[in-house]
Formats: sequence, structure tokens, C-alpha cells
Amino acid sequence: MTSAQVDTSEKDSGKATGSSEASEASEEGYERGLGSRQVQMIAIGGAIGVGLFLGAGANIAKAGPSLILMYALAGAIVFFIMRALGELLLYRPVSGSFAEYSREFLGPFFGYFTGWTYWLMWVVTGMAELTAAAIYVNYWFPSVPQWVTALVFLVILFGVNLISVKVFGELEFWFSMVKVTALIGMIVIGLGVLTFGFSSAGDTASVANLYQFDGFFPKGVGSSLMTLQGVMFAYLAVELVGVTAGESENPEKTLPKAINTLPWRIALFYVGALTVILCVVKWTEFAPGVSPFVAAFAKIGIPAGAGIVNFVVLTAALSSCNSGMYSTGRMLRNLADSGEAPAVFRKLSASKTPAFGITVSVLFMGIGVVLNYVVPEKAFGYVTSVATAAGIWTWLMILISHVLYRRAVEAGRLPASSFPAPGGAVCSWIAIAFLLFVTCLIAYDADSRVCLYVMAGWAAALGVGWLVLKNRNPEVAARHETAPLEKAN
Repeated sequence: MTSAQVDTSEKDSGKATGSSEASEASEEGYERGLGSRQVQMIAIGGAIGVGLFLGAGANIAKAGPSLILMYALAGAIVFFIMRALGELLLYRPVSGSFAEYSREFLGPFFGYFTGWTYWLMWVVTGMAELTAAAIYVNYWFPSVPQWVTALVFLVILFGVNLISVKVFGELEFWFSMVKVTALIGMIVIGLGVLTFGFSSAGDTASVANLYQFDGFFPKGVGSSLMTLQGVMFAYLAVELVGVTAGESENPEKTLPKAINTLPWRIALFYVGALTVILCVVKWTEFAPGVSPFVAAFAKIGIPAGAGIVNFVVLTAALSSCNSGMYSTGRMLRNLADSGEAPAVFRKLSASKTPAFGITVSVLFMGIGVVLNYVVPEKAFGYVTSVATAAGIWTWLMILISHVLYRRAVEAGRLPASSFPAPGGAVCSWIAIAFLLFVTCLIAYDADSRVCLYVMAGWAAALGVGWLVLKNRNPEVAARHETAPLEKAN
């Protein structure tokens, strides 16, 4: 074992033991209770969220049919990110993978920063999704106070995550099944309208709707590019499959399969669904704040179509919140394993779940329920933009870690992964450039720019926290400080 490999083992365990057994310390106690069926559906569900069901309406109004191209472009970048993550996961499958790889290849501060930032992403996403779920329920039961519904969902999902990882996986499997079935049904119905001309939309449904009304880029290329920030939000959580690595029954088989099916999932559920909808209903009939799927069903004239889509969107919101509770607990335990969070987060319950970390995260999500009850609706959008910025950071860390890992493999310092990314580090560099471009778009847009201010404040707070941590426990940082230098030599 080389000195770099010994150092890597020390980082995995959070203890300066220098033994190969240390690399498994952070994984001790977890139950590998997620089967192939569940991991596949978690991966599929991660690619279908509220960003598609609701966010696409506002983006269609901004970009017209060209939004299809934006989703395809962003989807290609997301695939590059996931293949980079896949190579790292098969090199060393661990729960809390993003923080671990940042810690290994960039140093302890980046692992600390990435872990806490990913935790923040899911906490604020949970706040948003709980409130969204309550709004969707109000569609059927307007007399029920919104905060009551949000609180009920919070408690139910909290209980599910405390029982066991198997129960979480099973619930997420059925959440994803609802979303997948609904989208396939929408696509089939839309194709039927286009082919056979039935329903009230049959007379106007046509592929020509993609270019007849002011062209494919009706608002200009610039306006289309500005939708990329919203499109990237729609893809958030696709990386969740990486968090499941430490609890998958057979990560060497299930993870590559889940990642390799991503292109057809994006092609079918995003590009395919939007293409069919924009062929059935011309883009000028869609408006911000209205789900394009609801609008399309109303145009076709399907009975209870709006109610069906409302149920699907509710499922998407609960699925996202459920995933958030799962990932935050695991990330806090990973941070605690490395001495970057209180040691109490390392404890597992009798059901082998990081119960304390989940509980603390749920309490913060509960604060969001209260806040979203009293703040204006615009603040709701701010929360999702913060989640997007945190997600972009996570993706950047995955990509940079992959580039550094490939350098280490080429230099013979680390073993090659059994699941190498096509194109090596080149695709990762392309994805890095793209994410930086999207960040510039966020900075340019006055409405979304606020999330960068929030992230700057978050970075300052984490910086202060790191200084305090180093002063109290210098070994947390000192044991890793030589690693980046060794890897660079």
C-alpha cells in the first residue's frame, strides 16, 4: 500500500490508524437493505420531480418549444456528472459519497463544506416540498389549514425514515412508480391524440406546433438559455443514487445499471413528455404557475385530469421530502465520522438508521413549515433557488473529484474503477464549464441572484465553523493536510 493509499484509509475512518480496516469504519452498522428494484426506482424517481410537473410551465412561457432543447442539453450534462460519480462509486462505494470524495481528493475543508452544503440543500428542499404538498392537498380539501397538512406529512415521513432503510426504499419505490406510470400514460395519450386526432385537441394537435408560432426560439436564444437555471433545478436529486451506495445490497451491479439507464429516462420523461405536450397544445397557451400537464389534460378534455395530475405532483413532492430525510441523516453521520459534526450524529438506532441526524434535520424542516406559512409566495421561490445553488456546488465537487481521481489513476497512485466514465476527464471538464455558465446566468437574473447572497453567507458561516473546529480539534484537519500534496506529486 502506498503512502497516499494509507492516507486515504485514514480519511475514510476519521481516525489516524493507517490501517486498511479504517476505510470501512464509517460504514459500520448500516444495513445493506436496498435491493436492485428499489435502487433502480430511486434513480428513476430522482429524475422526475416537481421541477418538471410545475416548473416547466413558467419555462415554456419564457422559451417556447426551445425548452425541449434546454432539457436535452442539461440532461447530457447531468449524465456526464452521473458517470463521473459512478466511476468514483465503483472505486469506493460509501454512503455520503460526495463529501467523502471531496475530502479525499480536495482536502478536509472541502469534504466538510460539501457535506454541510448537501445537508442544507435537502433541508431547504424539504421545507419547500412540504409546503407544496400542503398546497396540493388544499385542491381537494380547501378548508384544512395548510400548516396542519404539512405537519402531518412531516410526521409520517419522519416515522418511515426511522423504521428502517427497507421501509424507506419501499415507499420511495411506490412514489417513483406513481410518477413513472403517470408520465408514460400522459405520453401515450398525447401520441394517441397526435396519431388519431381524438379529443377536443385533435383538430389543432400537430408537430408543426413546435415551430409555427414565432419559430422554435420564439423569445430568442438568450431567453431560452435563461431557463437553464430552472431546468437544472428539475434535475436535482438525480445524484441521490450515490447516497444509497453504502446501503445497496450489491452496489457493483445496481449502481452502474441505475446510472446507465439515465439517458433513456431523461429522453423519455423530460424530452419526450415535453415534446408530446408541446405538439398537442401550442406553447402560447401555457402560463407560469400552471402545470403544463394539467393544462394539456384540460385541453384534451380528460375527466378529472387536473385531479389526476395534482395527485401525481403531490406524490413528487412527498417523494422529494422523503429522500431529503434519508440523505440528511446519512450526510450528518458521514460528517461526524470525520470529526466535522458532533459525535452524537454517528449513533445508529436499533433499526440501523442515523435516527438523531434525521430528527435534527426534520426539526429544521419543521421550521420551514412555520416560515412558509407566514412569508410571501416569492420567498418560496427563493428557497428553491438556494437548493439549486447548493446542488450546483455538489455537482462541481463530484466533477472536480473525478478529474483528480483520474489523474491519480493515470499516475498509478490509485486503482482503476471497474466503471470508468466514457471520455475520461474530458466530459467532466465540459460539465464543469457548463455549471459555471449556469452560475453566471443565476448571477445575471435579479430574481434568482438572491440565492448567491445566501450561499455567500452560508460559506462565511461554514468558514467560521471550520476555524472553530480546527482550534478545538486540530487533528481533524492536520491528519489530512499532506494528502493533496502527496496526490499532486
